[in-house]
Amino acid sequence: MPEIAVLPGDGIGREIIPEAVAVVQAVAPDKFTWREYLVGGAAIDATGSPLPPETLAACLAADAVLLGAVGGPQWDTLPPARRPELGALLPLRKQLELYANIRPVRVQKALVGASTLKAEVVEKVDLVVMRELTGGLYFGEKGRRTAPRAAYDTLIYTEDEIRRIVRLAFLWARERRRRVCSVDKANILESSRFWREIAEDEGRNFPDVELTHMYVDNAAMQLVRRPEQFDVIVTENMFGDILTDLASMLSGSIGMLPSASLNGKKGLYEPAHGSAPDIAGRNLANPLAAILSAAMMLKYSFDLTAESARIEKAVADVLAAGWRPADLAGPGDRVLGTRELGAKVREAL
Repeated sequence: MPEIAVLPGDGIGREIIPEAVAVVQAVAPDKFTWREYLVGGAAIDATGSPLPPETLAACLAADAVLLGAVGGPQWDTLPPARRPELGALLPLRKQLELYANIRPVRVQKALVGASTLKAEVVEKVDLVVMRELTGGLYFGEKGRRTAPRAAYDTLIYTEDEIRRIVRLAFLWARERRRRVCSVDKANILESSRFWREIAEDEGRNFPDVELTHMYVDNAAMQLVRRPEQFDVIVTENMFGDILTDLASMLSGSIGMLPSASLNGKKGLYEPAHGSAPDIAGRNLANPLAAILSAAMMLKYSFDLTAESARIEKAVADVLAAGWRPADLAGPGDRVLGTRELGAKVREAL
Protein backbone atom coordinates (compact mmCIF):
# COMPACT_ATOMS: atom_id res chain seq x y z
CA MET A 1 0.00 0.00 0.00
CA PRO A 2 1.48 3.43 -0.94
CA GLU A 3 2.73 5.46 2.02
CA ILE A 4 2.18 9.18 2.53
CA ALA A 5 4.42 11.08 4.94
CA VAL A 6 2.27 13.65 6.73
CA LEU A 7 4.03 16.76 8.06
CA PRO A 8 1.49 19.08 9.74
CA GLY A 9 4.26 21.41 10.94
CA ASP A 10 3.38 24.56 12.84
CA GLY A 11 0.54 27.02 13.35
CA ILE A 12 -2.53 26.34 11.24
CA GLY A 13 -0.75 23.42 9.59
CA ARG A 14 -1.92 21.26 12.47
CA GLU A 15 -5.54 22.25 11.75
CA ILE A 16 -5.72 22.14 7.96
CA ILE A 17 -3.77 18.95 7.27
CA PRO A 18 -6.18 16.69 9.20
CA GLU A 19 -9.00 18.08 7.03
CA ALA A 20 -7.06 17.32 3.84
CA VAL A 21 -6.28 13.79 5.04
CA ALA A 22 -9.94 13.22 5.96
CA VAL A 23 -11.09 14.34 2.49
CA VAL A 24 -8.66 11.96 0.77
CA GLN A 25 -9.76 9.13 3.03
CA ALA A 26 -13.37 9.86 2.11
CA VAL A 27 -12.76 9.81 -1.65
CA ALA A 28 -10.13 7.05 -1.70
CA PRO A 29 -10.68 4.87 1.40
CA ASP A 30 -8.10 2.25 2.37
CA LYS A 31 -5.74 3.17 -0.47
CA PHE A 32 -2.88 4.67 1.56
CA THR A 33 -0.82 4.26 4.70
CA TRP A 34 -0.52 7.56 6.56
CA ARG A 35 2.40 8.26 8.91
CA GLU A 36 2.89 11.58 10.69
CA TYR A 37 6.28 13.17 11.42
CA LEU A 38 7.63 16.31 13.06
CA VAL A 39 8.98 19.22 11.03
CA GLY A 40 9.68 22.93 11.55
CA GLY A 41 9.22 24.62 14.90
CA ALA A 42 7.41 21.64 16.38
CA ALA A 43 10.43 19.50 15.57
CA ILE A 44 12.80 22.08 17.07
CA ASP A 45 10.86 22.05 20.34
CA ALA A 46 10.81 18.25 20.47
CA THR A 47 14.23 17.34 19.09
CA GLY A 48 16.29 20.52 18.65
CA SER A 49 16.29 20.15 14.85
CA PRO A 50 13.80 21.61 12.33
CA LEU A 51 14.27 18.53 10.14
CA PRO A 52 15.00 15.46 12.28
CA PRO A 53 16.82 12.60 10.51
CA GLU A 54 13.76 10.38 11.05
CA THR A 55 11.56 12.87 9.17
CA LEU A 56 13.96 13.23 6.26
CA ALA A 57 14.39 9.46 5.98
CA ALA A 58 10.61 8.97 6.02
CA CYS A 59 10.09 11.57 3.28
CA LEU A 60 12.78 9.95 1.13
CA ALA A 61 11.11 6.55 1.55
CA ALA A 62 7.48 7.65 1.18
CA ASP A 63 5.54 7.68 -2.07
CA ALA A 64 4.40 11.29 -1.45
CA VAL A 65 4.63 14.00 1.21
CA LEU A 66 1.77 16.16 2.47
CA LEU A 67 3.00 19.27 4.29
CA GLY A 68 1.12 21.93 6.24
CA ALA A 69 3.25 24.97 7.11
CA VAL A 70 6.30 25.81 9.19
CA GLY A 71 7.50 28.79 11.19
CA GLY A 72 6.42 31.21 13.85
CA PRO A 73 7.76 34.21 15.82
CA GLN A 74 9.06 32.06 18.67
CA TRP A 75 11.72 30.58 16.37
CA ASP A 76 12.66 33.74 14.43
CA THR A 77 15.66 34.56 16.64
CA LEU A 78 17.38 31.22 16.10
CA PRO A 79 20.47 31.03 13.87
CA PRO A 80 19.39 30.90 10.19
CA ALA A 81 20.27 27.24 9.67
CA ARG A 82 18.06 26.23 12.61
CA ARG A 83 14.99 28.27 11.68
CA PRO A 84 12.02 26.28 10.41
CA GLU A 85 12.05 27.77 6.91
CA LEU A 86 15.78 27.56 6.18
CA GLY A 87 16.43 24.47 8.26
CA ALA A 88 13.46 22.39 7.07
CA LEU A 89 11.87 23.53 3.81
CA LEU A 90 15.02 24.19 1.81
CA PRO A 91 16.80 20.96 2.84
CA LEU A 92 13.63 18.96 2.12
CA ARG A 93 13.44 20.41 -1.37
CA LYS A 94 17.12 19.81 -2.00
CA GLN A 95 17.32 16.29 -0.55
CA LEU A 96 14.18 15.16 -2.39
CA GLU A 97 15.38 16.96 -5.57
CA LEU A 98 12.04 18.73 -5.88
CA TYR A 99 13.09 21.07 -8.65
CA ALA A 100 9.64 22.07 -9.95
CA ASN A 101 7.10 23.94 -7.87
CA ILE A 102 3.73 24.05 -9.62
CA ARG A 103 1.00 26.43 -8.50
CA PRO A 104 -2.23 26.51 -10.49
CA VAL A 105 -4.27 29.69 -10.16
CA ARG A 106 -7.93 29.38 -11.08
CA VAL A 107 -10.74 31.63 -9.97
CA GLN A 108 -13.75 29.75 -8.70
CA LYS A 109 -16.93 31.17 -10.22
CA ALA A 110 -18.35 31.65 -6.75
CA LEU A 111 -15.31 33.70 -5.70
CA VAL A 112 -15.05 36.15 -8.60
CA GLY A 113 -16.33 38.87 -6.29
CA ALA A 114 -13.89 37.95 -3.51
CA SER A 115 -10.83 39.21 -5.38
CA THR A 116 -9.68 42.74 -4.72
CA LEU A 117 -9.58 43.18 -8.51
CA LYS A 118 -12.58 43.83 -10.72
CA ALA A 119 -14.64 40.81 -11.75
CA GLU A 120 -13.97 41.36 -15.45
CA VAL A 121 -10.20 41.19 -14.73
CA VAL A 122 -10.20 37.88 -12.86
CA GLU A 123 -13.19 35.91 -14.13
CA LYS A 124 -11.24 34.16 -16.93
CA VAL A 125 -8.03 33.48 -14.99
CA ASP A 126 -6.65 29.95 -15.45
CA LEU A 127 -2.87 29.89 -15.27
CA VAL A 128 -0.01 27.84 -13.85
CA VAL A 129 3.19 29.22 -12.35
CA MET A 130 6.18 26.88 -12.58
CA ARG A 131 8.92 27.95 -10.20
CA GLU A 132 12.42 26.46 -10.24
CA LEU A 133 12.84 25.31 -6.65
CA THR A 134 16.36 24.05 -5.94
CA GLY A 135 18.65 26.71 -7.41
CA GLY A 136 19.20 30.46 -7.52
CA LEU A 137 19.68 32.89 -4.65
CA TYR A 138 18.09 30.67 -2.03
CA PHE A 139 20.72 27.95 -2.50
CA GLY A 140 23.76 29.95 -3.60
CA GLU A 141 26.72 30.83 -1.41
CA LYS A 142 25.85 33.44 1.17
CA GLY A 143 27.65 35.14 3.99
CA ARG A 144 28.91 38.32 5.64
CA ARG A 145 32.10 40.33 5.65
CA THR A 146 33.45 42.51 8.40
CA ALA A 147 35.71 45.14 6.82
CA PRO A 148 33.70 46.91 5.61
CA ARG A 149 30.52 45.30 6.92
CA ALA A 150 28.60 43.67 4.09
CA ALA A 151 26.37 40.74 3.27
CA TYR A 152 26.06 38.77 0.05
CA ASP A 153 23.90 36.12 -1.62
CA THR A 154 25.05 34.43 -4.82
CA LEU A 155 22.70 33.66 -7.70
CA ILE A 156 23.92 30.72 -9.79
CA TYR A 157 22.02 28.56 -12.28
CA THR A 158 23.40 25.68 -14.32
CA GLU A 159 22.15 24.88 -17.79
CA ASP A 160 20.64 21.60 -16.61
CA GLU A 161 18.71 23.31 -13.81
CA ILE A 162 17.16 25.77 -16.23
CA ARG A 163 16.53 23.31 -19.04
CA ARG A 164 14.61 20.75 -16.96
CA ILE A 165 12.10 23.26 -15.53
CA VAL A 166 11.63 24.99 -18.89
CA ARG A 167 11.10 21.63 -20.61
CA LEU A 168 8.47 20.74 -18.02
CA ALA A 169 6.70 24.06 -18.66
CA PHE A 170 6.52 23.27 -22.39
CA LEU A 171 5.16 19.79 -21.69
CA TRP A 172 2.44 21.20 -19.43
CA ALA A 173 1.59 23.90 -21.95
CA ARG A 174 1.02 21.22 -24.59
CA GLU A 175 -1.80 19.89 -22.40
CA ARG A 176 -3.27 23.35 -21.89
CA ARG A 177 -3.40 26.34 -24.28
CA ARG A 178 0.13 25.94 -25.72
CA ARG A 179 1.62 29.18 -24.41
CA VAL A 180 4.71 29.57 -22.20
CA CYS A 181 5.82 32.90 -20.76
CA SER A 182 9.36 32.78 -19.39
CA VAL A 183 9.88 35.47 -16.74
CA ASP A 184 13.34 36.89 -16.07
CA LYS A 185 15.29 40.14 -15.61
CA ALA A 186 17.48 39.80 -18.69
CA ASN A 187 17.94 43.56 -19.08
CA ILE A 188 19.99 43.58 -15.86
CA LEU A 189 21.07 40.10 -14.71
CA GLU A 190 23.54 37.82 -16.47
CA SER A 191 21.83 34.81 -14.92
CA SER A 192 18.58 35.92 -16.56
CA ARG A 193 20.25 36.34 -19.95
CA PHE A 194 21.53 32.80 -19.60
CA TRP A 195 18.06 31.64 -18.56
CA ARG A 196 16.56 33.25 -21.66
CA GLU A 197 19.15 31.62 -23.94
CA ILE A 198 18.33 28.17 -22.57
CA ALA A 199 14.58 28.82 -22.79
CA GLU A 200 14.94 29.82 -26.44
CA ASP A 201 17.03 26.75 -27.20
CA GLU A 202 14.59 24.39 -25.46
CA GLY A 203 11.69 26.06 -27.23
CA ARG A 204 13.00 24.82 -30.57
CA ASN A 205 12.00 21.33 -29.45
CA PHE A 206 8.40 22.51 -29.04
CA PRO A 207 7.46 24.33 -32.27
CA ASP A 208 3.78 23.82 -31.44
CA VAL A 209 4.07 25.92 -28.24
CA GLU A 210 4.38 29.70 -28.30
CA LEU A 211 7.25 31.05 -26.18
CA THR A 212 7.32 34.64 -24.98
CA HIS A 213 9.56 36.45 -22.50
CA MET A 214 8.68 39.05 -19.90
CA TYR A 215 10.70 40.98 -17.33
CA VAL A 216 9.64 40.13 -13.79
CA ASP A 217 8.55 43.67 -12.92
CA ASN A 218 6.32 43.80 -15.99
CA ALA A 219 5.00 40.30 -15.20
CA ALA A 220 3.93 41.49 -11.75
CA MET A 221 2.08 44.40 -13.33
CA GLN A 222 0.47 42.23 -16.01
CA LEU A 223 -0.78 39.72 -13.43
CA VAL A 224 -2.99 42.41 -11.95
CA ARG A 225 -3.66 44.28 -15.21
CA ARG A 226 -4.61 41.44 -17.61
CA PRO A 227 -3.98 38.05 -16.00
CA GLU A 228 -6.03 36.08 -18.52
CA GLN A 229 -3.18 36.51 -21.05
CA PHE A 230 -1.10 33.91 -19.17
CA ASP A 231 -1.22 30.15 -19.63
CA VAL A 232 2.02 28.70 -18.20
CA ILE A 233 4.54 31.00 -16.51
CA VAL A 234 8.02 29.58 -15.86
CA THR A 235 10.59 31.42 -13.79
CA GLU A 236 13.47 31.14 -11.36
CA ASN A 237 13.24 30.56 -7.63
CA MET A 238 12.95 34.01 -6.05
CA PHE A 239 10.87 35.53 -8.85
CA GLY A 240 8.48 32.59 -8.59
CA ASP A 241 8.25 32.94 -4.83
CA ILE A 242 7.09 36.55 -5.20
CA LEU A 243 4.84 36.14 -8.24
CA THR A 244 2.92 33.18 -6.85
CA ASP A 245 1.93 35.10 -3.73
CA LEU A 246 0.81 37.98 -5.92
CA ALA A 247 -1.13 35.61 -8.19
CA SER A 248 -2.86 34.04 -5.22
CA MET A 249 -4.87 37.21 -4.69
CA LEU A 250 -6.45 36.79 -8.10
CA SER A 251 -8.39 33.90 -6.56
CA GLY A 252 -9.46 36.00 -3.59
CA SER A 253 -7.13 34.63 -0.94
CA ILE A 254 -3.81 32.84 -0.59
CA GLY A 255 -5.89 30.34 1.37
CA MET A 256 -7.17 29.02 -1.98
CA LEU A 257 -3.80 28.32 -3.62
CA PRO A 258 -2.49 24.72 -3.65
CA SER A 259 0.94 23.66 -4.81
CA ALA A 260 2.97 20.63 -5.83
CA SER A 261 6.75 20.30 -5.74
CA LEU A 262 7.85 17.54 -8.10
CA ASN A 263 10.98 15.74 -9.25
CA GLY A 264 9.48 13.41 -11.86
CA LYS A 265 9.14 10.53 -9.41
CA LYS A 266 7.92 11.97 -6.12
CA GLY A 267 5.90 14.97 -5.01
CA LEU A 268 5.60 17.15 -1.93
CA TYR A 269 2.21 18.84 -1.70
CA GLU A 270 1.47 21.89 0.42
CA PRO A 271 -0.79 24.94 0.50
CA ALA A 272 0.96 28.09 -0.64
CA HIS A 273 0.16 30.02 2.54
CA GLY A 274 2.21 30.10 5.73
CA SER A 275 1.61 29.01 9.30
CA ALA A 276 -0.52 32.08 10.23
CA PRO A 277 0.30 31.95 13.95
CA ASP A 278 -2.10 34.82 14.65
CA ILE A 279 -5.11 32.60 13.97
CA ALA A 280 -3.63 29.21 14.89
CA GLY A 281 -5.72 27.10 17.22
CA ARG A 282 -8.88 29.19 16.75
CA ASN A 283 -10.67 27.09 14.08
CA LEU A 284 -10.46 30.05 11.68
CA ALA A 285 -8.00 28.77 9.08
CA ASN A 286 -9.07 28.12 5.50
CA PRO A 287 -8.43 24.40 4.78
CA LEU A 288 -9.28 24.58 1.07
CA ALA A 289 -5.73 25.12 -0.24
CA ALA A 290 -4.58 22.08 1.75
CA ILE A 291 -7.52 20.04 0.46
CA LEU A 292 -6.80 21.11 -3.13
CA SER A 293 -3.11 20.27 -2.61
CA ALA A 294 -4.19 16.78 -1.58
CA ALA A 295 -6.24 16.59 -4.79
CA MET A 296 -3.08 17.41 -6.75
CA MET A 297 -1.31 14.62 -4.86
CA LEU A 298 -3.91 12.08 -5.96
CA LYS A 299 -3.54 13.16 -9.58
CA TYR A 300 0.19 13.61 -9.98
CA SER A 301 1.63 11.04 -7.55
CA PHE A 302 -0.97 8.28 -7.79
CA ASP A 303 -2.74 8.81 -11.12
CA LEU A 304 -6.12 8.96 -9.35
CA THR A 305 -7.47 11.56 -11.76
CA ALA A 306 -11.15 10.87 -11.15
CA GLU A 307 -10.79 11.09 -7.38
CA SER A 308 -8.81 14.32 -7.72
CA ALA A 309 -11.54 15.82 -9.91
CA ARG A 310 -14.19 14.80 -7.38
CA ILE A 311 -12.40 16.74 -4.64
CA GLU A 312 -12.06 19.82 -6.84
CA LYS A 313 -15.76 19.64 -7.73
CA ALA A 314 -16.73 19.22 -4.07
CA VAL A 315 -14.79 22.37 -3.15
CA ALA A 316 -16.47 24.27 -6.00
CA ASP A 317 -19.91 23.00 -4.94
CA VAL A 318 -19.40 24.07 -1.33
CA LEU A 319 -18.38 27.55 -2.40
CA ALA A 320 -21.24 27.77 -4.90
CA ALA A 321 -23.65 26.97 -2.08
CA GLY A 322 -22.48 30.09 -0.25
CA TRP A 323 -20.29 28.49 2.43
CA ARG A 324 -17.09 30.42 3.13
CA PRO A 325 -13.98 30.31 5.31
CA ALA A 326 -13.40 33.44 7.37
CA ASP A 327 -10.76 34.85 4.98
CA LEU A 328 -13.23 34.89 2.07
CA ALA A 329 -16.41 35.88 3.86
CA GLY A 330 -18.51 38.72 2.50
CA PRO A 331 -21.95 40.11 3.24
CA GLY A 332 -24.56 37.35 3.18
CA ASP A 333 -22.05 34.51 3.13
CA ARG A 334 -22.33 31.62 5.56
CA VAL A 335 -19.03 31.38 7.44
CA LEU A 336 -17.65 28.06 8.63
CA GLY A 337 -14.66 27.18 10.76
CA THR A 338 -11.80 24.96 9.64
CA ARG A 339 -13.32 21.69 10.83
CA GLU A 340 -16.83 22.54 9.69
CA LEU A 341 -15.68 23.54 6.19
CA GLY A 342 -13.71 20.31 5.85
CA ALA A 343 -16.84 18.40 6.85
CA LYS A 344 -18.86 20.29 4.20
CA VAL A 345 -16.40 19.24 1.50
CA ARG A 346 -16.69 15.62 2.60
CA GLU A 347 -20.47 15.89 2.52
CA ALA A 348 -20.29 17.25 -1.05
CA LEU A 349 -18.22 14.32 -2.34
